[in-house]
Formats: sequence, C-alpha cells, structure tokens
Amino acid sequence: MNFLDIEKKLKTKHKEIRRIFTSQDRKVTKNSTRWKYHEEGGGVSTELLNGKIIEKAAINFSSITGTILPKSALSKKLRVNKSKFHATGISIVVHPDNPHVPCSHLNVRHFYVNPKIWWFGGGYDLTPYFPFQDDITLWHSNARKMCDKHDKSYYKKFKKQCDEYFYLPHRNERRGVGGIFFDNLNNLSKEKHCNFIIDVLDSYINSYIQIITKRYKSRFTKSQKDFQLYRRGRYVEFNLLYDRGTTFGLQSGGRAESILMSLPPIVKWSASKSKQFISFEKNLLKYL
Repeated sequence: MNFLDIEKKLKTKHKEIRRIFTSQDRKVTKNSTRWKYHEEGGGVSTELLNGKIIEKAAINFSSITGTILPKSALSKKLRVNKSKFHATGISIVVHPDNPHVPCSHLNVRHFYVNPKIWWFGGGYDLTPYFPFQDDITLWHSNARKMCDKHDKSYYKKFKKQCDEYFYLPHRNERRGVGGIFFDNLNNLSKEKHCNFIIDVLDSYINSYIQIITKRYKSRFTKSQKDFQLYRRGRYVEFNLLYDRGTTFGLQSGGRAESILMSLPPIVKWSASKSKQFISFEKNLLKYL
C-alpha cells in the first residue's frame, strides 16, 4: 500500500462523513472550499453552520507535499533531518447547538518521508458541558471494542495518551472526558495501520451519532447555553496554545481559514461566575 492508496481511502471517508452529518441535520448550511497548498497538493474544507443540531462543524481533508517537515509534526521520539514529506489526513470538530450534546473532535493522519520513515497518528475525544455517564460509557466502550479488534494493548495505552495530551496546564484541567490518542504507528504494515485508522473514523462516527440522536432534542435554559459558551473558551485555549495540529498547519504554511475552522462560532470569557455557573462547573469537573 502506497501513499496514494491511503490518500484515496481517506478522501472517500471524508465524503462519506460529510454525507452522514448533513443527513443528520438537514437544516445545516454546508460550505465547501477546495484549496491548493503553496508547494504541492491541497484539500477540501467543509464548514457546516447554523443547523438545528450543529451550530458549527469543520470536516476537513488535506493531502500535501512539502520540502521541509515542520518540527510540530514530530513527536520527541522521532528525529528527521530536513526532508521532503507527504502528509494526508482528516480532521473533524463539531460544536453542537444544544449544550446537552457534547463537542467532539477527531483527527487521523499519515506522514510519509521515505520508505523507512513513515507513520500514522490520530484519535478522537469528547468534550461535554453537561456530562451524562451513559454517553461517556458508550464513548469509551466503543473505543475499547474497536481497539481490541486490532491490539488488546491499544485502548489502555491510547486512552492514557489522550488524557495526557488534551490537558490545559494553566487550568489544571483536562479538556474533556477523553477517548484515544496515538502517534508514530509504524511497527506493522501500512495496510494494517490504515485499516486501523479507518476503524477509528467509523467508531467515532457511530458513537457520536448515537449521542447526538439521544440528546439534541433536550430542553435547555439560557443559563445552560451561556455556560456552554463560557466552557468553549477552554477549547479555544487548548487549540491555540497547545494543539500540535494547529501548530503544524500554521508552520507548514497551510490554509489559515481551514486550520482555524475548529474554533467555535461564539465564545464567552468571564472573570466572575454566578452561583449557578459554579454549580454547573463543579459537576462538570467531577468528570474531567
């Protein structure tokens, strides 16, 4: 399996995932932009806006070729000299309208430098504002089943890596209730690792659509909506301060509009909190 085979599979999944979300929320407005990378390649960025379920979502595909691989693409374990690279992947972030529906994020990617240096990475995580134990159990149970299908050691290891990665040190908080996160997968064949990331995509979609279907009709108050907007601030802080994907996109000269599409449409920061906000946050932090 070569880079073009993997690119083709991800491009097909990107189209499939767009169809799933637009069929789930028929009120949503879809804007797709095809863009070209300044060296070689490009991608498709799809923004979903102002739906009945989805306030904003970014469903992006990219496949680029560059001359110098940014350091942000590498973990501490990998050391690569300045070299031409190929990178392809899918990234998804969904900011729902209803505060009872959690925000979700997924990213899968493949990097190729030469026949000896290539790897897969990615994962997905869930960020609720009003957490439900049933949703969290479903999310992790499905992740475990999917991981166990490939390697019994994956789930425990990738869950730990997710908890460690999606963490805001200046808040002393995890961003959400976790999921799985992995990088540098290259010990098996490309075909086996590619099959794994396709299963990661399917597991994410199946779990998240179930949660959306269960929660999107729930009634909510203005205070609950305001709390959602306030907690979205944590999402912004992580993406702009710590996220390696954001850093890679900017360092590699990618399309800024696509890189920053993951940010929510409306956010609130406040130095003071009402008693109700304090109560909402106390409950949320039990899960984080």
